[in-house]
Amino acid sequence: MADLPQESSASDGSTPKDATPDGSPQKRPAPDISPSSTTPPTGNTTADDPDRPDDALIDLGEVSLSDWHAHIGTMTGVGFLTVARRLPALIRHAVQMAWRASPRDTLATISLSVLGGMFTAFGLLATTGVLQALFSSGPTPDRVRAALPSLLLVGAAATLRTSLQAGAGWAQSRLEPQVSRIAEKQLYELTSRVDLICFDDPDFHDSLQRARVRGVSMVDSVVNSAIDLLTGLIGIGAAAGVLGILHPVLLPLLVLAVVPDAWAAVRSARMRYTTMYAMIPLYRRKWILTNLMAERETAAEVRSFTMRRFLMRLYDAVAGAEQEAVLRLARRQTVARVIGEALGGLGTGLVYLALGILLAAGAVPLAVAGTAVLAIRSGQSSLANLMYSTNRLYEEGLYFTDFLDFCAEARARMGPERPRPAPAAFERITVDDVSFSYPGKEEPALDHVSIHIDKGEVVALVGENGSGKTTLSKILAALYEPESGTVLWDDVRVQDVDQDELRRHIAVIAQDHTRWPLTAKDNIAMGLEKGDEALYASAEVAGADQVVAELPNGYRTLLDRRFKDGHEPSGGQWQRIAVARGFYRDAPLLICDEPTAALDARAEHTLFERIRRHADGRSVLLITHRLASVRYADRIYVLDHGKVVEQGTHAHLMAFDGIYADLYNIQASAYSPAEVTRAAGQ
Repeated sequence: MADLPQESSASDGSTPKDATPDGSPQKRPAPDISPSSTTPPTGNTTADDPDRPDDALIDLGEVSLSDWHAHIGTMTGVGFLTVARRLPALIRHAVQMAWRASPRDTLATISLSVLGGMFTAFGLLATTGVLQALFSSGPTPDRVRAALPSLLLVGAAATLRTSLQAGAGWAQSRLEPQVSRIAEKQLYELTSRVDLICFDDPDFHDSLQRARVRGVSMVDSVVNSAIDLLTGLIGIGAAAGVLGILHPVLLPLLVLAVVPDAWAAVRSARMRYTTMYAMIPLYRRKWILTNLMAERETAAEVRSFTMRRFLMRLYDAVAGAEQEAVLRLARRQTVARVIGEALGGLGTGLVYLALGILLAAGAVPLAVAGTAVLAIRSGQSSLANLMYSTNRLYEEGLYFTDFLDFCAEARARMGPERPRPAPAAFERITVDDVSFSYPGKEEPALDHVSIHIDKGEVVALVGENGSGKTTLSKILAALYEPESGTVLWDDVRVQDVDQDELRRHIAVIAQDHTRWPLTAKDNIAMGLEKGDEALYASAEVAGADQVVAELPNGYRTLLDRRFKDGHEPSGGQWQRIAVARGFYRDAPLLICDEPTAALDARAEHTLFERIRRHADGRSVLLITHRLASVRYADRIYVLDHGKVVEQGTHAHLMAFDGIYADLYNIQASAYSPAEVTRAAGQ
C-alpha cells in the first residue's frame, strides 16, 4: 500500500518481537498482517474479487503490533509503589491546570471536599454516642431519649456533609469546560507557532498525534479524577481516623482491603495504556483507510479504479488486528481484576474476623464495635471510589503526560525570542551559501545555494522535480530556517528578526494552496481587513472576480459543499482565488510556486501578464515547469539536486546550451510545426 502515508519506523515505537504490547512474554502470536503475509482476511476470495488474486500481498507497513518498544522500560515495570510516587506529580499538574482555568472553582472544590470529609468523621464519632445510649441498660424509651442529642448531631453532620459534597460537585462540574478550553487553546497555540520544519519530523508528528488524539481530551478527565481521588483519600482518612480513635488495632487491618484492589487497578491501567500506545500506528492507518472510503475527495477514484474491495481487504486486516489486541487486553484485565477482588475480599474478611476477636476478648465495647463496622463500610465505599479514581487517574495521566511532554517539546522547538523588528521593504534580498536538509534525510535539499533578488525584479527558479526549488522558496518565505548560510534583506539577517512580522511582508501563491472552508471574502483576505476596494482590486487582477460573480451569494458564499448553501469552485477557480489571496497581501515580495498549475493555456497567459503588471515595483519569485512563462524574467536560476548550476537571462541560458536549454527545447518541440502536423495527422 505504497500510496498510503508511512508511519514512523521501529525506532519511533516498536515492541521487541518476542514481547506482547505490555512487554510480557508473547504466549500467542498476534495476527500476521505484515507485508510478508499472503493470507487474505476471511471472506476475501477470488470469487468475491475476480480481478485480484486470492494471495495478493497486503502491505501495511509497521501496523504489526509487535513493532513497538517505546516506553516499554517505563510502562511495563510499573507497580503500586511506582504509581504511588507518580500520582502526586499528576495531581499537582492537574491542580495547576485547574487553577489556571478557574482559581475560584478549584479552591471551592478542594475546600468543600475537605470540609465534607471532616463532617463524615464527625458523624461517625457522633454515631458512637447514639449506639452507647441505645446499648445501655434501662427502659427502651429512656435509652432512645438519651440517644436523641447524638442522633441530632449525626443528622446535622449528614446534612452538612451532603450539602458540602453537592457544592463541591457543582464547582467541579464548572471546572470541566474551563479546563478543556484552556488545554485545547494551549495545544493549538503551540501547534500553530512551531516552525514548519517540525511537521516534516516523524518523531514530532507522532508526539503531536498522541497529544491530539488522546492527550488533550484527557486533561479535563485528569482534573476530575484528581479531585475524585482527593475526595476518596479524604473519605478514607476520615474512616481511618475514626478507627484509630476507636482502637489502634483496627486501623492497620483496614489496609488489607486496600492493597489488592490497588494492585489490580494499577495492573489494569498499565495493560490498557501500553496496548493503546502500541496501536497508535494502527489507528492512524485505519483512520486513513476510512477517510479514503468516506471522503468526497477520493470518492470518484475509489469508483473509477474499483478500489472498494481492495480497500475493504486492507481495512479488514487492520480492524482484525485491532479486534484481536482489544480482546486479548480484555481477557488479561479480567484476570487481574478477579485476582484483586478475591484478595480484597479475603482482606475484608480478616478485618471482620479481627473485630469479632476484639469483641470476644472484651477489648472494645459493643457500641464501639458497631461504630467500627460503619467506619469500615464507609472506608470501603471511599476505597472503591479511590480505586476507581486511581485507576482512571493513572491511565489518563499517562495520556495527560503525552500532552504535557508535547507542550514542552513544542516550546523547546520555538527557539529564542527575536526582538529585532523585521524590515518592511528591501532593495535586495540575498541568499548567501545556504544549505538545508529535511529531518531524517542524509542528502541536503539545498547545498550551498546563493542567489539574489533585487527590488522590482522578476526572478525565476526552474529545474526538475526534487531539485530544491520549493524548498528554496520556503526559506525565502521565512517558513524554513537554513542550517547554514544566511538570508539578508539588505543588511538585515532574517534569522535575527521576528518571523511572523517578516511574513507579513511576503505574499505566497502556492500550488498546494489550502481550500479553506470559509467565505470567498475570507479565502482572499485571510484574516486581514484592508477594505472592500483592496478586496475587489486583488480579485480583479487575479481574475477571481469572474469566479465570485458566478457564486450565489458573491463574496459571502461559503466555499465548501459539505455545508448548507456551500459552493465548491473548480480547480482552476480555486487557483484564481489563491492568486487573489497573494495579491491582496500587497507585499514587497511575491512568491509564486506553480501559480498556473490548474489553469488552461489562455488563463495561464492572462495570469502571467497580470502578475507582471501587478509586480510594478515589487519583486516576484516565480517557480514553474512551464518555461515559456519565464522567458521574460530578469534572471533565471536553474537548480539541480539542491545546487544552482546555471543562472542568467533566457537568451544567455539558451546560448549556454545546458540544462535550461534542454528543458526548454523539450517543451518547445511539442509545439513545433512538425510536431503539430504529426499530432494532427494522428
